[in-house]
Amino acid sequence: MWWIVGMLLSVIGALVLVPKWRLHHVLGKAFPLPYSKILRRNLPGYSRMPTDLQMQLKRRIRQFLFQKKFVGCDGLQVTDEMRVTIAGRACLLLLNRETEVYPDLSHILLYPGVFVAPRSQMLDGGVVTHTNQGLSGESWSDGRVILAWDQIVPRTQEQAVSLVGQDVVLHEFAHQLDSESGSTNGAPVLAGKNAYAHWSDVMQRAYARLQHTLSQQQETVLDPYGATSPAEFFAVATEAFFRKSQALAEAEPELYGLLRQYYRVDPLDWL
Repeated sequence: MWWIVGMLLSVIGALVLVPKWRLHHVLGKAFPLPYSKILRRNLPGYSRMPTDLQMQLKRRIRQFLFQKKFVGCDGLQVTDEMRVTIAGRACLLLLNRETEVYPDLSHILLYPGVFVAPRSQMLDGGVVTHTNQGLSGESWSDGRVILAWDQIVPRTQEQAVSLVGQDVVLHEFAHQLDSESGSTNGAPVLAGKNAYAHWSDVMQRAYARLQHTLSQQQETVLDPYGATSPAEFFAVATEAFFRKSQALAEAEPELYGLLRQYYRVDPLDWL
């Protein structure tokens, strides 16, 4: 009887320890030179980041690539460029923090371009409408993130111009951070009660300013999509923090300061 218990404990111990040993082995390897070239090509600001942040980022990327599975959809063949580019942008949100690498995430589904997702809406009177919506990305609480590759690395110059200041990877992985608190409501896991109160205060005021600006039909640094909900506002603000740093810092200094405190980096230092 006891030998059976011993065997079961050994098996359980192996199931727990082997992945840790394998991860330790992976993290001990040198970062491949082709991966570094991909980061310099596809991760804006990477070449100007301090060396210590580059090293942190590379370690996070190795862990991300080891733990997450990429799945090509609609016939797309996933390449190292796709995997490293997405991992690099996702892990940009984790620098200078003691945190797991998106522990609830297991799969990244990658489409060649904008994909169609079915949508249902309940109207007055109990009528349900069904539509199809073209999307560039989605974040799910069941361990999946879905992305369109040509929205990450555009195919044409015209498409690149249309996507200036936007980043679907940052957007969807901000949702992943948001959902780690138990609900996707625009408030990720923070240090404590006071931190949540300050976060709510700053975010609510900035959210109201965006809605007011749009109601006046004025230009805004933040994507108008951020006005649809607090969750989308956090994701849109994250995009602007990393992709429109100077403009956001000038237009919304309090919001920029809050995000700088949360992400523990200042992208303005890389410009």
